[in-house]
Amino acid sequence: MFSRPGRPTSTRDPDAPRPKRDPRQLMRLLAYARPYRVIFILGALATLISSGLNLVFPLLFGRLIDASFLKVGSTDTGPLDRTVLLLLGIFALSSLFGAAQSYLLSRVGAGVVADLRRSLFSHLLTLSPRFFGDHKTGDLTSRLTADVGTVQTVTSTALAQLAAQSVSLVGAVILLVLTSARLSLLTLAVIPLIIGTAIFIGRRIRRVSREVQDAVAAANANAEEAISGVRVVQSFTAEGVERHRYGQGIVVSFLAALRRARLQALMGGVMSFLTFGALAVVLWYGGRQVMAGSMTPGNLVTFLIYALQVGGTVAALTGIFNQFQEALGASSRIFELMDERSDLPAPAAPLPLARAEGRVEFRDVSFTYDGDSAFEGAAVLRHINVDVPAGQVVALVGPSGAGKTTFVNLIPRFWDVTGGSLRVDGQDVREYPLTDLRAQVGLVPQETLLFSGTVRENILYGRPDASPGEVEAAAKAANAHDFIRAFEHGYETVVGERGVKLSGGQRQRVAIARAILKDPRILILDEATSALDNESESLVQAALERLMQHRTTFVIAHRLSTIRNADRILVMNAGEVVEDGTHAELLARGGLYRDLYELQFRQEQEAQAELVQG
Repeated sequence: MFSRPGRPTSTRDPDAPRPKRDPRQLMRLLAYARPYRVIFILGALATLISSGLNLVFPLLFGRLIDASFLKVGSTDTGPLDRTVLLLLGIFALSSLFGAAQSYLLSRVGAGVVADLRRSLFSHLLTLSPRFFGDHKTGDLTSRLTADVGTVQTVTSTALAQLAAQSVSLVGAVILLVLTSARLSLLTLAVIPLIIGTAIFIGRRIRRVSREVQDAVAAANANAEEAISGVRVVQSFTAEGVERHRYGQGIVVSFLAALRRARLQALMGGVMSFLTFGALAVVLWYGGRQVMAGSMTPGNLVTFLIYALQVGGTVAALTGIFNQFQEALGASSRIFELMDERSDLPAPAAPLPLARAEGRVEFRDVSFTYDGDSAFEGAAVLRHINVDVPAGQVVALVGPSGAGKTTFVNLIPRFWDVTGGSLRVDGQDVREYPLTDLRAQVGLVPQETLLFSGTVRENILYGRPDASPGEVEAAAKAANAHDFIRAFEHGYETVVGERGVKLSGGQRQRVAIARAILKDPRILILDEATSALDNESESLVQAALERLMQHRTTFVIAHRLSTIRNADRILVMNAGEVVEDGTHAELLARGGLYRDLYELQFRQEQEAQAELVQG
């Protein structure tokens, strides 16, 4: 569980190739803006108008200067007054359209990010347990939050600024040349140097930004593990280990963030020097032209404002370029997940399964978790041949690691067999749509997972369209109705994260109610009573017996005394079914089952004796 102290863990295989940060990923990202194209067009028009108006005011400002200083002693203030009123009108319109473009394009960005989050989360839910076994939950949630948040900046603010600054740059350059061609050549000579610097440093910023995102994701994954398992952490007094492990991940992300900050600061400093250095030279040369009488003071001021606009837009575009570099790293991590495909392929011609009878048949089934059937020695299951008629109750027993849980996990197709075939109602499960197959299977595990809503919401998870009466009927059948009604808020009681506000027996009975409401044809009970006290176990066992009626049921038994009445008992050892029969038949046969039963019986007798003596 724990990594070596002093070395941060990573969610990525260091030997695995990094995904290519293809700029086309940003085009995939912008494709999510297609539903908002009308709003985007309106925002773009507002941007054009606002940027165009901003290009007018330097010209008017220059005229204002000439009207003030070239007509010294004149009492006619009409031109001056008209110019000021026109300037105020230009400023008002520019502000109005600027606010409109900011809102409209930000609306597009927010919509794109919301759609992207929904799309990514929906895609994750389609992936198989194998994928989630290979990826930490914290890393996946980091991509849903931090990475998509980085993308949001680009698809909203940065996108709006890119449009506005591009229009300003083109317009300012044209007006710059029209105002003074000589000074324009002097000013524009520095632009290639600015762009080259931006590209050179920007590539390094993109690489470091990806390192920051990976480091933050790794730290989040460690934190998520520690928080979800806080009771284990505290019981082992391992707070220091987890604090050190998370701290190491934060240090890695901090150092990477510092490298990125240094590169961004270097770029900003170089851009600032080149921009304002060029303006100083322009002011020196333009001043000489004014002194020579070849340029008016107003024209010089107009030119300087346009030159400042050019410098400002180039600097802004450089910043936007940095944001796009960061977004490129984030989008590569997002689309890396979007491009993941489930290892449980959908059938080419799926067979509908509206209501199964419940017959389950294993035909020479073998399974390895690496998916390679060639290595028989690594197989978790070997040549399983079992035919379970509909409605039969089958118990699975055997030592730890015998393959019992893997056996039942193949039925809802959490994994695909690597050899042989698994059939439900005579058809290979790979021929059914996954949703149809899993709709027929109910699972009550040993460690019950409840969601952090109300009791009613957790029961409704079995069938969201059920009526309140059906919910209560399911709770009564699960022996849960009485303790639920005893709560102050009854069925509206919030159970807390993972059902932490309920006892183990209460959580298990809510899970049984959920399964009863689903009404599956095939039921899987994975040691559903092993962690309960005697009183809770009797209540849960009674609820389970109601649930098992008229269903094909697979029971993984912890206490062999609870499965005496099973129609059939499969004894597993080392991935094989070594015995098959009823409780009485297996005891009479004198094999592994009798050894396990007698061992457990002696342990229970000794425990009772110690309890009496105590």
